Formats: sequence, C-alpha cells, structure tokens
Amino acid sequence: MAGIGSSNYWEDLRKQARQLENELDLKLVSFSKLCTSYSSSRDGRRGETSDTTPLLNNSTQDRMFDTMSVEIEQLLAKLTGVNDKMAEYTNTPGTASLNAALMHTLQRHRDILQDYTHEFHKTKSNFLAIREREDLLGSVRKDIETYKSGSGVNNRRTELFLKEHEHLRNIAMATKENMTSQRGMLKSIHSRVNTLANRFPTINSLIQRINLRKRRDSLILGTVIGVCTILLLLYAFH
Repeated sequence: MAGIGSSNYWEDLRKQARQLENELDLKLVSFSKLCTSYSSSRDGRRGETSDTTPLLNNSTQDRMFDTMSVEIEQLLAKLTGVNDKMAEYTNTPGTASLNAALMHTLQRHRDILQDYTHEFHKTKSNFLAIREREDLLGSVRKDIETYKSGSGVNNRRTELFLKEHEHLRNIAMATKENMTSQRGMLKSIHSRVNTLANRFPTINSLIQRINLRKRRDSLILGTVIGVCTILLLLYAFH
C-alpha cells in the first residue's frame, strides 16, 4: 500500500473516520426524530389533532425511513472499512514505538462505531415495532368500522323485521278475538237449541238422530280416508 508507513496516511484515515462519524451522528439524530414523529402522527390520528402533529403522512415517512436506513448502513460500512485500515496500519512494521497511542485511538473509533451501530439497530427496531403495532391497530379499527357499518344495515333490517312481526301479531290477536267471539256465539246457539230440545221432545229426538247420522258419516269418512292412506302407502313402497 502506497505511503502506508507515513504518518500522513494515519492522519488521513483519522480524518475520514471523524468525517464519517459526524455524518452518522447527524443522520442518527434525524433518524430518531423521524421515528418519533411517526409515532406522534399515529397518536394524532387516533386522538385530537394538535399543532405539533407532523404534516408528513405515514407513507412519506415510510419512504424516508427506508432511504435513511440505507444511507446509515452505507456510512456504517464505510466507517467499518476505515477502522479496518487503521487496524492494518497499527500492525505495519515501524509503528511499534507509536503502537500504544495508535491502538488507543483505534479503540476509541471502534467504540464510536459500535455505539452508532447499536443506536441505529435499536432505533430501527423501535420504528418497525411501532409500524407493525399501528398497522395492526389500523386493521382492527378498520374491522370495527366495517362491523359498525354492517351493524347499521343489520339494525335497519332488524327494525323492519320487528315491524313485520308486530303487524303479524296484531293480525293474530284480531283473529283470536274474532274466533273467541264466534265461539261464544256458537255456545249461545247450542245452549238455546238444548233448551228448545228439552222443552220439545220431538225436536230433541230429531236432533239426536241428526247427531247420530253425523257420527256415522264421520266414521265412514274416517274409514275411507284410512283405507285410501294405506293403499297409497302400499303403492309407494311397492
């Protein structure tokens, strides 16, 4: 590697490391604010709208999240590469006298890289957890709205069914009252006929003959129906 033994090469690597660390620091701050605003905007949509609610919608924030994630991952990869070159330089012959100081500087840059990597993954995981939770809540809210909308239709149908049921109930009650009235009239007529029959034996005898003929006709009709039913069953099974 050209100039690998020069101190200028080391300083160039340190300068690159500091520049990447500064960029990462700014990116991570913006990344953290994006995740916080994402959560706040979701809360604002669930509750009352406030002046602090971000104007960006969630689809825009999702795209920004993906873009910033890629950018931060690229910066972390570059910083890792610079740290690897610094570690390679500390193992170069001729740097033994400076090795302790170089190793201390290298370790500090490695610690910064580790902290930034940890912060990035933590923020990213939090963002994804929030998005997944909010997507689930959004799906639940949508199901609730759909259920409420469907319930409205069901309520109207139920109301129509109740009205129809009440109408049929009124008809049934009127029919029942009419039949009760007719039953009362028939009982009254039967009572009068019995009274007349008791007062006039001839009429009583006539009524008894009529009742006897009715019972006989009923028996004959029942027998005929029974025989016909049996014949039909026999025909059906054969």
